[in-house]
Parts: sequence; C-alpha cells; structure tokens
Amino acid sequence: MIERRDRRKAQRGFTLLEVLVASTIMGIAVAGVLSGLAGASRNAARVVESERATMLAKQRMDEILADRNFPRNAFIEGAYNPNITGGPAGWRARVMAFEAPPGSGPGYRGIDRVELDIWWMSGPTRHVFSLEGFRRNDFRPGDPVFPQ
Repeated sequence: MIERRDRRKAQRGFTLLEVLVASTIMGIAVAGVLSGLAGASRNAARVVESERATMLAKQRMDEILADRNFPRNAFIEGAYNPNITGGPAGWRARVMAFEAPPGSGPGYRGIDRVELDIWWMSGPTRHVFSLEGFRRNDFRPGDPVFPQ
C-alpha cells in the first residue's frame, strides 16, 4: 500500500485548474507586453516624422537665409518628394523687412525676418512645424521701406 501512494505522488502532475490559471496569467502578461510594444512603435513613428520635418525645415531655412534674392512680402510655397518624406509634405515661407534705420532705402542695410512652415500628413492629420529666423540684408530698389 505504501508503494501505491508513492507512485501516485510521483505520477501526479498539474491539475486542469492549475493549467487554466497559469494560461490565463500568461495570456494577460503577453497582452500587456504586446500593448506596450504597439505604443512604443507608434511613438517611434511619431519621433521619426518629427525628426524628418526638423531636418527638412533646417535645410529649407538655410537655403532661404542664404538666398539674398528670395522675394520679400510674398508667400512662396513648395512641395517635397513623397518618396523622400514618406507621404505628402510641403513648405511655405515669407521674408519681410523687420528692422530698418530711419530714412532707409535702396543700398541701406536692414534686418529681414524669415517665417517658415513645414507641413506633412500623417494619415488624415496635418502636422505643422514652424521656424523663424533673421538675417541682415541690403535693401534693393522696389523693396518696401518702413513708413517714417
């Protein structure tokens, strides 16, 4: 009789209830981990989009600041190649006189203000990243001059 009891103890495994409880706990843990991974993936995609917009904005702003012939007081727009940006994206810029000495006109030095908006689409949502910069510039004939 003692041998039978020892055999039962040695052959005894998990009960169905123990297996169900362990499976439920594992299922909850796996669902939590997968949910966290999905959220991290969405955040990483947002960071990549923002980083791309930042780089495009910096590049466009450098080009505008260096181009002394960029038109003043007019909005200039352009679009980026969707293969580069991963979807529809573009920019809009305006350069305008910001500060000028009294009585200034053509040949005088002043300060231009550069406004730049970079936009991109993320699904149905339009995102905008704005930059503002300043540069010294010479006034040319036909440039608007501040009223005295």
